[in-house]
Formats: sequence, C-alpha cells, structure tokens
Amino acid sequence: MGKADGNDAVKGYGGWYWLAALAAVALALYIAVIGSETTLAYSEFKKLLYAGKLSHLMVSETMISGTLQTDELDVLLLTERARELRCGSSATCPFHVVRVADPALVPALEQAGVQFAGQDSGWFSSPLWWMLPIALVLWLPGMMARTPGAGGGSVLGIGRSHARMYALPVTGVSFADVAGIDEAKEELMELVEFLRNPERYRRLGGRIPKGVLIVGAPGTGKTLLAKAVAGEAGVPFFSISGSEFVEMFVGVGAARVRDLFAQAVAKAPCIIFIDELDALGRARGIGGFEGGAGEQEQTLNQLLVEMDGFDTNSGVILLAATNRPEILDPALLRPGRFDRHIALDRPDLAGRKQILAVHMQRIKTGGDIGLAELAARTAGFAGADLASLVNEAALLAGRKGKDVVELADFDEALERMIAGLEKKTRVMSRTEKETVAYHEAGHALIAESRVHADRVARISIIPRGIAALGYTRQLPAEDRYLLRKTELLDKLDVLLGGRVAEELVFGDVSTGAQNDLQQATQLAHHMVLQYGMSERLGLATYAGGAGSGGYPGMGVRSAAYSDETARVADAEVAGLLAASRQRVRESLQCMRAQLDALAQELLVRESVDRTALDALLARFVSREPGRPPLPPAVEAVQADAAAAEGTA
Repeated sequence: MGKADGNDAVKGYGGWYWLAALAAVALALYIAVIGSETTLAYSEFKKLLYAGKLSHLMVSETMISGTLQTDELDVLLLTERARELRCGSSATCPFHVVRVADPALVPALEQAGVQFAGQDSGWFSSPLWWMLPIALVLWLPGMMARTPGAGGGSVLGIGRSHARMYALPVTGVSFADVAGIDEAKEELMELVEFLRNPERYRRLGGRIPKGVLIVGAPGTGKTLLAKAVAGEAGVPFFSISGSEFVEMFVGVGAARVRDLFAQAVAKAPCIIFIDELDALGRARGIGGFEGGAGEQEQTLNQLLVEMDGFDTNSGVILLAATNRPEILDPALLRPGRFDRHIALDRPDLAGRKQILAVHMQRIKTGGDIGLAELAARTAGFAGADLASLVNEAALLAGRKGKDVVELADFDEALERMIAGLEKKTRVMSRTEKETVAYHEAGHALIAESRVHADRVARISIIPRGIAALGYTRQLPAEDRYLLRKTELLDKLDVLLGGRVAEELVFGDVSTGAQNDLQQATQLAHHMVLQYGMSERLGLATYAGGAGSGGYPGMGVRSAAYSDETARVADAEVAGLLAASRQRVRESLQCMRAQLDALAQELLVRESVDRTALDALLARFVSREPGRPPLPPAVEAVQADAAAAEGTA
C-alpha cells in the first residue's frame, strides 16, 4: 500500500533553499548600504566640523552621520585621505562616525552653526530595518509552500485534491474479507469484471454505471465493501471523505473536485471512493447553503459537471457511501450519475454467523464457541459491532492470562457491549438490591409466561454502565421483520413487568422503571397512531408525532390530525398501558412463589443464567417445562390471537 506524493523530492531541501537565498540577499543589501557611506575617525570629524565642512548631522548615542563637503579637503587632511573622501566626482559625500564620550560636542556643533538632530539609537535606526519588507517578500512564499493546509498539502496547493491514492497491491482487502452481504457483493462484482475485462461489455455496446451509491447504517461495511472492490479489480483506488472538499474559501472545493477527476483520468482504469457523501452532496437550498454562492453548493455543482463530463468507457468508476440518503440532492441520484444504489442492512442470523467466522479466524479460540448460538445472541448487531465483540473477547482473555479465547469471554464481552461495564465498586443498600432483584425478576417471569416473548438468557442485578442497576437479557429465537399485535402486546407486558412487580411486592414504586415506561409508552403510541391497531381510530395512520401528551423522545404532535383525534389517541395509549398493567399484575400474582424464589436467587448469586432459571422454574408445577402458569386474562388474549390466525 503506497500513497502517491509528488512533493517528496523537494520537501527535503526546500526550506534550506529559501533560507540560503534570503541570507544572501540580506547580506548583499547590507554591504551595498554600508559600503556607500564613508567612515571617519572622530579626530577627522572634529577637524572637519571646525572647518565648516559638515552639514545635516544625525546624532545618536552611538553614531553620528551626515553630509561631507568634499572641496578643499587637501588643505585640511592628507592628500591621500582627501582623495578617499571625495566619493568620486560628487561635491558631497555621506559619512558616519562612531561617537565617543565628548561633553563638548553639542557646544561645538552650536558654535559651528551646523544643523543637527537627534536619532533613536534602537535597532530600528539600523539600515537593515528598511530591508525587512524585502526579506518578508522573499521568505513568505517559501513558508507558505511548506505550511500544511487543511487536510494536508501546502497553503499554495489548497486547491489540490487531498485524496489518498492506493497503488498496487491496492487496499489489501478482497471479497473474502467481506461476509454477510452476499447480494451487495454480487452487484459490485459487475464493476470488478468491467475493470478487469472492459472489452466484454464494450463490444456489446454495454455501458457500466458511472456511479454506485452504497447506502447503509453505520458499521454495516460500506467502506470495507468499496476497498474490496478495489482489491479485487487490482486498479488504483482514490479514497477521500466528502468533508475534505469543503473549505472556508469559496472555490477551493470545486478546484479540488476538478483536480481529483484529473488525477483519476490520468490513472485510469481506477476507482474514486467518496466516503460520507452527505457532507458534500446535501440537497441545495437546505441546511447551510448561502444562496447560490455557497461553497458547498459550488462544490456540488462541480461534482455534477465532472460526473457528466467524464466518459464511462475511460475506466473511471465513482463509488460513494452515505448513511443519510434522504438529504442528498436529487440531481446526484438521477440516471447517468449514481445509476445504481446498493442498500446494506444489518446482517441476519446467517450473515452474522459468516461475519463472526471471518473475524474469529484472526484470534486463537478454544473449546466449542458455537457460532450459531453466538450469532443468535447478537441480533441487531452490525458488522462493526461483531468485529468489536470478537476483539473485546480477545482482550478480556488476554487480561485474564488465558492462552485461548473461550465462550465465557464472548459472553462477558457481549454483556459489556449491551449493558456497559460492571460497576463492582458501586455499593447499594439492602433495600435497593431487593428492589432491583424483584424488578428484574418481574421482567424475566413475564417474558417466560408470554408465548410470543423472547426467551430470557440472563438476569443480573450487578450495576453496569452509567445508570443501569440491573438488566434482563432476552435471546430472540429468530430474526423478525414483521410483528403481530399479540406479539406487541406481549412485548408491552414484558416492559411493564418490573414496575408492576415493585407495586405488588412493596406497595410502592421507584425511579428504576423510567426507561421501561418510556419504551412502553413509545410502543403503545406506535400501535395506536402508526400501525392502525386502535378500534376507535380505525385504519388511519397518523405517523409524524405524538399525541397531545408529548411523549418523551417522540417530538411534537403533527398538525396532520385534529385535537379531538389527539385526545382519542391519548386515551387509547393510556388504555393499552392500563390493560397491560392489569394482565401483568394477574400473572405475577399467580407466580408470586416463583417471583420470590427468583428474587432471592438474584440476591444471593447476583446473576442467573438460562440453566439456573430453568432449574428454578422446574421446582414449580406448570403446564409446560420451564413455563409458569398463565392467568385467565392472558389465556383469553392468546386464545383470541390463535383463533384469528386460524381464520386467516
């Protein structure tokens, strides 16, 4: 991997060159100025003063300078010396003399009637002072040429592109390093084939897309995929961020765009990759543009012109990545510019398993890690999250002095990523521990009693992160992309399980349920206003805002519906929460023995895993192994859901 830099040859001696040139010019000017004046001895100065041959004197503490009348010098001085002081054919000659301590000097000047004036003796009086502007003129260009500008390079090269060019063997990344996004890899293989064998498409009149836009959430592998394309194609790869084009000086960004495309055409076939395109391609007329003369807008206009100007058959392909496609200018997305859009989603179960396999090749593992089980535990993780999980597990194993990374290290790393770092030094009172234990036990038992809820993987009352005093981790059986109303109701019950357990056991509530209540309120709000799951509001959707209550994290109510609708929505949301609370209370009353037993187990062990939970629940009689009995209210809800599914 090598970065091209055309200035390396001059960087080593450029500074010395300018310094030597400046010194030579200054020395020549100093010699010219000083050499043009005659130096007198003080005795000669006094003799010529009394003879009336001096005029226009400037007197300082250390120096006297003025004008010498050169006629009749032979009478006053030696002939040889008089010849030296005549300064050629001129009747006058400038001179200077070093002043000595002479109290009679001023009276002598007054007696001779010579015009004189005082002069500051600081270094400003030196002849070198007026040479300073010349020196600055000579020194400043060299300094600017060596001063780094924004993003690298020199100030004089501010209009040059800061793209980093990776020559062969290019990025060191291939499609073998990319897993979990097979569809995107297949799409980009067409670009690779064009760069490898362009004649296959040209002879048929085919035109490769000018630009490919990769869209996806942070960490899904957009940049890695672009590097893999360059690695597979084996061509030069120009990489630059969208923010590196924009500067405070108008026109700089446009100049950098022109320079980038000029370099790319010279190196064709090649790939240009612009990361974070939204920093450069934001839609014109919104957010930060200053009318038609804004720097961002000029830069975007230049990018559009360049994409129209270069020929696709020249072998230059433009890749770009963004996680905010909704703010891009429509002109960028039209056919002929970014023709093809590739969306990267968070990987599914099979994708996570493949990604974990790639990253685990780089570490030493011991025992049966179980990739399928580990992939199931990491639902919702992006590729970058999985890479961080593997690295964190390796660091934890190294911290403990192990020779290999084991499944326990992955479990601990997963808990750290989900819930935060353990706060072992945080001291809680017995009352607080009991409250947290019953709270988490309530979540766990409600999750175990609901058919559509995810199974519990671990329960802990060890404080983690900034504010988490405990947590209940659930393990989804599979990736879900569609949720039924009964599934959402079960999820609502699980969220309220901790709060209701506190009410039931202590007859009081704490602040520990704040986050649960926020999530439950948001879920109920979505069910009513967005998913059409309210009988009173019907099938209409009111996406865009919360009800008049203004629920936390959901913004201000949209003006798309009336105040009456908002009041009905508020009532429906409150009704869903109240009904869920009643169902959870009935369930926990039926499972009070399990609730007490699980809370006591947490107080003793602080953490209960799936195996220990199954063993605890097996001590109680239930319809199914590992599942507590259901109250009548829950039985009725699930029976209605089963009947509806049978009818469908």
